[in-house]
Amino acid sequence: MELITNHNPYSMIEDVAEPMNNSTSPFIEANTQEVSLEHLKNDCIIPVFSKDNETTISHYQFINQAQEAMTRLFPDMGIAVPKVRISHVVKGRIPSAVGKPAKELLAHEKTIYYERCAFIIEVPGMKHTVNGNELNLSIGGVRAYNQENLYSGKSLEKFKIFIGFKNSVCTNLCISTDGFSNEVRIGSILDLEHQMGPLFSNYNTEQHLGIMVDMSKYKLSERQFAHFIGKLRMYQHLDKTEQKTVFPIALNDSQINNVIKNYYGCPNFGRSPDGSVNLWNLYNMFTEANKSSYIDSNFERNVNAYELVNNLGNSIQNGTSNWLLS
Repeated sequence: MELITNHNPYSMIEDVAEPMNNSTSPFIEANTQEVSLEHLKNDCIIPVFSKDNETTISHYQFINQAQEAMTRLFPDMGIAVPKVRISHVVKGRIPSAVGKPAKELLAHEKTIYYERCAFIIEVPGMKHTVNGNELNLSIGGVRAYNQENLYSGKSLEKFKIFIGFKNSVCTNLCISTDGFSNEVRIGSILDLEHQMGPLFSNYNTEQHLGIMVDMSKYKLSERQFAHFIGKLRMYQHLDKTEQKTVFPIALNDSQINNVIKNYYGCPNFGRSPDGSVNLWNLYNMFTEANKSSYIDSNFERNVNAYELVNNLGNSIQNGTSNWLLS
């Protein structure tokens, strides 16, 4: 491993005249599509808990409440329109259309809702440039009805929320461990802001930025990268007991293939002319590959990528052994 010294690391998080900012790709891909908040409000039915017919908290309520909380948390900054992605459509029809061929259904006879929904809201006034990439402070969330028992009675409902950054070069999300909660459970939408408050207040923006800056200080040679990729592939085939003794790998084989593909072909984060790749670029190749994860596992895998690359950096800096590098 090689250490690249940067004698002025703080210059890497200051605004520059022409930061890289050229992507229009979605923050998550997989099998998702983009919809508007108004579509969720006006065109989608709301699932209920079947045992007592109590309503669930809808995707629209979740995003709208997060948007209102953001407005109160950043009153002088202004916030962007939420970007919403949905997947796993659940179709139905009104009673009068029973028995009618699907191709003959009229628009008002169809019902629809989405099993899974993810969103991000950016704060345009809070930008930083890290390693030549413009990052926007963002919050986001996930709601996945497949993680609820809708056949039971009304119970606390599960949500996931994060605060972190979106890389404007590629729309990759940069989520740290202390900026993410995958176990937000609320009984009323009014409880959401009370759950968001502690997460946001405990999130250390400067520490997160500093760690991402430090990623560019370390790099893997071409040979070391190949060894590292081999270890990633081996992890999935380790005995379950042995897996518990090494750092967990959340990406699957096809996503690891995408990391390799981007190592060779990505114009922004690919290998250097000598075949080496620094950890910042490796991190972005991981978060890019993670875009193919389903909504209900995307944020967790994003955090795993952050922890993994940070673990590599700590091992290189301290000279400690690491199963992925040895």
